[in-house]
Amino acid sequence: MCTFQLKKLRSSLLLAFLFCLSFSANSYALDAGSKAPDFELPGVQGTVKLSSTAGSVVYVDFWASWCGPCKQSFLWMNAMQDKYRAQGLQVIGVNLDAKSDDAKKFLSQTLAHFTVAFDSKGGTPKNYGVKGMPTSFLVGRDGKIIFQHLGFKEADREKLEQEIKAALEAKK
Repeated sequence: MCTFQLKKLRSSLLLAFLFCLSFSANSYALDAGSKAPDFELPGVQGTVKLSSTAGSVVYVDFWASWCGPCKQSFLWMNAMQDKYRAQGLQVIGVNLDAKSDDAKKFLSQTLAHFTVAFDSKGGTPKNYGVKGMPTSFLVGRDGKIIFQHLGFKEADREKLEQEIKAALEAKK
């Protein structure tokens, strides 16, 4: 690698690290059973507002283009949205990149079969107490958080799907 590329890579990694730290400074953890904070954000297909999903089970995932596990989670979230849409599941991916071009490039390479919103200022992850990428929250039909999950790996898939199925089967 040339010196310029190394400097750019170091700079990008430092920004990503500082971006993650900024979430923990004034954020708080949300416990299961607490009301999911509403948000209204610009999205790929218009405004995305959590409260407009009332009556649905919502999987809210906070992601960034520079996050390796986020790419893996996209494939899984696509599968979950396709499989459980008819039963009332809505997946919302909230991108946290400071530069929208980074998110657009990611989305051009990794398609999303679900709703994508953008929060470049980071207010929403602070409200949710996000500590790392990706972080996801399952929100029940009543608008309350069922669980939160940090990270994403192959071993998580089955347990996360079981949680989604249980939420969809819960009394309406």
